[in-house]
Amino acid sequence: MNNDTILNPDIECASRERIREIQLAKLQRQVKHAYANVAWYRERMDEMGVAPDDIKTLDDVRRLPFTDKTVLRDTYPYGLFAVPLDDVVRLHASSGTTGKPIVVGYTKGDLDVWAECIARIASMAGVTSRDRVQMSFGYGMFTGGFGLHYGCEHMGCMMIPASSGNTERQLMMINDYGSTVLIATPSYAMHICEAGEAAGIDWSKSTLRVGLFGGEPCTPALKREIESRMHIVCTDNYGLTEVMGPGVSGECLSSRHQQHIAEDHFLWEIVDPKTGEPLPEGEEGELVLTPLDKEAFPVLRYRTHDLTRITTEPCACGRTHARMDKVRTRTDDMLIIRGTNVFPSEIEDVLAGIEGVSPHYHIVVDNETGLDRMTVSVELLPEGMHDSFEKMEAFTKRVADTLTNTLLVRPRVKLVQPGTIARSEGKTKHVEDLRRK
Repeated sequence: MNNDTILNPDIECASRERIREIQLAKLQRQVKHAYANVAWYRERMDEMGVAPDDIKTLDDVRRLPFTDKTVLRDTYPYGLFAVPLDDVVRLHASSGTTGKPIVVGYTKGDLDVWAECIARIASMAGVTSRDRVQMSFGYGMFTGGFGLHYGCEHMGCMMIPASSGNTERQLMMINDYGSTVLIATPSYAMHICEAGEAAGIDWSKSTLRVGLFGGEPCTPALKREIESRMHIVCTDNYGLTEVMGPGVSGECLSSRHQQHIAEDHFLWEIVDPKTGEPLPEGEEGELVLTPLDKEAFPVLRYRTHDLTRITTEPCACGRTHARMDKVRTRTDDMLIIRGTNVFPSEIEDVLAGIEGVSPHYHIVVDNETGLDRMTVSVELLPEGMHDSFEKMEAFTKRVADTLTNTLLVRPRVKLVQPGTIARSEGKTKHVEDLRRK
């Protein structure tokens, strides 16, 4: 067992048998709650011939209907709420960039569970009540800012509600207030790092020691770069608005490529994304989540579209809760280029293995010539710059060849100078699909 703080060892280190007992009792209660109070679930279950009392084992969860974003949008805004609105103490929502936003509600009990889940993932990263936490997520309908704020405050941390943006002020706060933990998207943390270096800050002498990242995937290469340049330990966490927000799972310091799921609060399944059928433990598939304690907004079998694999083997940190591989790919992130499936995470992985390029990239897909064409802009590191045109041409070809070997489709590669690709205060948009339909 390492030096992580385990907030609730009776639960986080419980036997697999005890975890499953807790999950089954909560699942049975949650199904009854949803059936009694949400018309959509009652109608679907009646159509399927399933009653709440039919759920006698955890495997019986497969008899319940799936839920996805379409259902949440079709029942906008309050159709899936299971309590009177007078009992809802907070609303959060997605951005709604692809249609109506997804609106979720929380009771006081829901917020207490959420704070506990956040406290766990923070403690996994080594955060304690003595830390000063600089919140550089934006506050608003986005779940990240308020979720992590109240979770860390629940631990007893000093919260510094910086919000996002105004990077010069972020640097001032770190220096003047002695911030020890930075909460941000990894891309914005990298931007803060670069801005600090440009301002003459020696990060090795900073009070910062931990980065809690979320809101977007953090590639291994980007994490290594931030850790080495800012001299902090960076951890990822996972969550989504539809089932709670951040805090579904988090990274401990013993298993840096995986994240412990809060199994006493979430029942997980891994299914074939095409058929919806369950897959054996250890196989990659789509993550399906059922929150087990949600009062205001109970969701059964939510299809996340996130691809991962899960193990229930005990972890060196002492926790027994299942671990999921960090999500790098979504079923709906896939690009089809001339009949070939391409995932942005594959490009990230290839670039991470090429010396002289940074983790920053941008993909543009178009069909102006009549055929699909993919252009990948790759940002160079200073050591990757050459005065010789011939050397730069050869390097561009090498990057294109390496990408082609993995993607099985040849992209156009544009090498750009350090700092050229835009950094984002929120989620970084890596792909622009400009194809005419």
